[in-house]
Amino acid sequence: MQESARVTADGIWTDVEAVRSQAPLVHNITNYVVMNSTANALLAIGASPVMAHAVDEAADMVGIAGALVVNIGTLSPHWVEAMHVAMRAARDRSVPIVLDPVGAGATPYRTRTVHDLIADVAPTIVRGNASEIMALATAEATTKGVDSSEEASSAVDAATQLSRQLDAVVAVTGATDVIVDGDNQVQLGNGHPLMARVTGLGCTMSALSGAFAAVNPDPALAAAHALVVGAIAGELAAEHAEGPGTLQLHLLDRLHDVSCEQIADRLRVSAATSGTSAPA
Repeated sequence: MQESARVTADGIWTDVEAVRSQAPLVHNITNYVVMNSTANALLAIGASPVMAHAVDEAADMVGIAGALVVNIGTLSPHWVEAMHVAMRAARDRSVPIVLDPVGAGATPYRTRTVHDLIADVAPTIVRGNASEIMALATAEATTKGVDSSEEASSAVDAATQLSRQLDAVVAVTGATDVIVDGDNQVQLGNGHPLMARVTGLGCTMSALSGAFAAVNPDPALAAAHALVVGAIAGELAAEHAEGPGTLQLHLLDRLHDVSCEQIADRLRVSAATSGTSAPA
């Protein structure tokens, strides 16, 4: 069976209902820029966010969480230490880990930090743009700040290499999202161009992936379902938005009230073969 056949509206809706009914605690060690927006997005979908960065409580917080989301957007030595502590605790307690390598490839410190993290503990899901994934896989690619200089399709080979290396799911997001799980790939075609004009929506997708990983033990499906729901919410929000500011406002509302019917009507998914990009 093609991987794309596994991503269905019914399956996505089952996870949405599970998040809403279970309200999993998602422990975020994330950046200053997105704390408010990602916390509100998690609340809107039905999860329970916590932003805890202190080394002294990192392991304890993981112990009561359904998932851990580590985002390297605004690094400092104390936060990096807390990331290592939290990831080790999550590994020991079988708590799923979502890693967002924000800006990997932009500076040697940033790139070295994220490589040290994955060498210490392999994440369950890696969610990044094409340039970040390529930098994570090769340590040679570069980014322009925290934005991608590549299309998602150009990072498929790097994502496949990284997925095999870490035994993890790699989600490459862009105009078309690509989910890579070893040799299996799925392309997701939802979203709206205006979403790229709002800071932190990639980070929001990583946080949502944590919520879905907390209720679905299949990380490939959890990542795919989270990205679809976030992207469809973005499409619906764009229909009422006057620009980036109101898009962000409407996005929270659409995460809160997205329906099974809207997911079924809008879902755009296709399979891709290893090392290549299939039509969206």
